[in-house]
Amino acid sequence: MTTPPALTTAADDGTRGFPRDRFTVAIYGTFVVWGWLLYSFNPSVPLLAKDLDLTGAQAGLHGTAMAVGAIVSAALTPRLVRRLGRRTTLMVAGTTLVLGVTLLVLAPALVWTLSGVALLAAGGNTSVSAAQAGLAMHHGPRASAALTEANGVGSAIGLLGPLAVGVTVGIGWGWRPAVAVTGLLMLVTMLMQSRLAVGGAMTPARASGQGAHPDGDVPRSAGWNLPGTCFLLTIVAAIALENATTYWSTDLVIERTGADAGISVATTAGLVAGMTVVRFIVGPLSLRIPPARILATSFLVAIAGWAVLWTATTPALALVGLVIAGFGYGVQYPMSIALLLATADGATDAAQARATLGGGLAIGVAPFALGALADAVGTYQAFVIVPVVAVVGFVMAAIGGRALTRRAAEEADAVVG
Repeated sequence: MTTPPALTTAADDGTRGFPRDRFTVAIYGTFVVWGWLLYSFNPSVPLLAKDLDLTGAQAGLHGTAMAVGAIVSAALTPRLVRRLGRRTTLMVAGTTLVLGVTLLVLAPALVWTLSGVALLAAGGNTSVSAAQAGLAMHHGPRASAALTEANGVGSAIGLLGPLAVGVTVGIGWGWRPAVAVTGLLMLVTMLMQSRLAVGGAMTPARASGQGAHPDGDVPRSAGWNLPGTCFLLTIVAAIALENATTYWSTDLVIERTGADAGISVATTAGLVAGMTVVRFIVGPLSLRIPPARILATSFLVAIAGWAVLWTATTPALALVGLVIAGFGYGVQYPMSIALLLATADGATDAAQARATLGGGLAIGVAPFALGALADAVGTYQAFVIVPVVAVVGFVMAAIGGRALTRRAAEEADAVVG
């Protein structure tokens, strides 16, 4: 394996920018859709629980439903890309997401909301997985910047999600109209992507019998190495942190500050704002500073933000804590996925599938565990789980970064020898 220089050292002048062509812009649409969905629906979960008279653990099952959808996506996406091609896979995934969102916002009971979430998660994760792998293939050594910017675009649009929920709740419409916007955004994105030519990173379908493996051109075992394993675990930590926080920070703000539901949901926008700002900064920065070093630092920043949020007794201070936490959270997923895909030995879609699976498990466990713990000891005490997960992420990022540096040195020595 050859480690791309931008992962371990400052990139040369040829990799300091990347083209934002028609392919890139259309693929960014997937991140816009997913960002709006996550940041409008996740902070709405406590409101959904109130609508349907659910316990915290029952509400947390929506995270489990997200995980089910992600696990299905992880199993199917590489095969779909191979057999249908990347563009058709994106169309199928988008249609599935729209159906899931429709079921969610029209659902009258828990069984139907869970079904809707599982369906939209399967479609959404497949769409993100196919888009993310394609974007990484399209931009090569500039992938860390492109992927971080793509996620930044998604969170920038997602920033409006909790604000929209706050507005619709405030005027008496509830959370559902804001979440329903997801379907409209996906339809626009599908129209853009359907017009992209097949070929290159928009991988064409393979006829039956072509290619050695169902998930791409290389065995499933490819890419399993120490750096790849570490960065897979940082993805799990990053997704666990983001989803646990967006699901339950609303309850924490209500419990600790006495703010009403509309204001408390709107404070989640602080987290998304921090994530958005930092992504547009660290994308270009990752072409000059090793991404693994940036990633490790981000987990420490997240802990600092948690500390402010956890001790806040006013909505304003809670908002500050969420912004600081966002500065950390915003780096973690895109930088982790860029590092994972770059260490995948060419098995880009297979590595992305592992990331989707790991992320799905994190989504399934973290919000449910935090919700169940909150039922037992209160949201305030339950939030102590957040810095524990962040410490694990920091350790994995540090180990993965050292392994990358060591591998690059060994390869340089081999070339010289």
